[in-house]
Amino acid sequence: MLKTWMVIPTCLPIVRRRCHACASGRFRASGKFRVNANHKLLDVWLLVLCAGCGETAKLTVLERTTVRSIPPELLDRLHDNDPGLTAELLQDPLVQHRNRIALDWDDAWRLDTGGSDHLNLEVVDVAVRFAARIPIRPLRLIADGFRLPRAEVSRLATEGKVVSAVRLGGKVSGDFTFTFKR
Repeated sequence: MLKTWMVIPTCLPIVRRRCHACASGRFRASGKFRVNANHKLLDVWLLVLCAGCGETAKLTVLERTTVRSIPPELLDRLHDNDPGLTAELLQDPLVQHRNRIALDWDDAWRLDTGGSDHLNLEVVDVAVRFAARIPIRPLRLIADGFRLPRAEVSRLATEGKVVSAVRLGGKVSGDFTFTFKR
């Protein structure tokens, strides 16, 4: 029997970056953009606030870009401080690389298993779907989904009772499937 689980973000992740004012390493996204025009060129930043001192930092989104090369819908979303755009840009690998940041997804997601009827089955095939690119260890997802300790799931995996095409020990951020046998 195939079950589908969803990994769903519940809030924006913490931005991991060193604060120049207090040396804290955690920022939270404010959800606001700063758009600066210099003649026909635009600079766009996403504003983040230090979790330690509240200092504002800017994450570069666009740099010295001509106005005509930016789609009007995107420009409207930037001016409206669209929260969905904030989430999209934080997950963009180019934005992360350009600003030398990492995302901390601890306590920013939940697992929707669609009920508890899978807990009593002997063999369960599960397809895990991600609503956002959230890096999570598959063993943690399986432990949370079956309400078992992670050590127990790790033991079951070494015994061959949890089987998947993805490496269960590492982190994944994309869809995968596994089979769980009791």
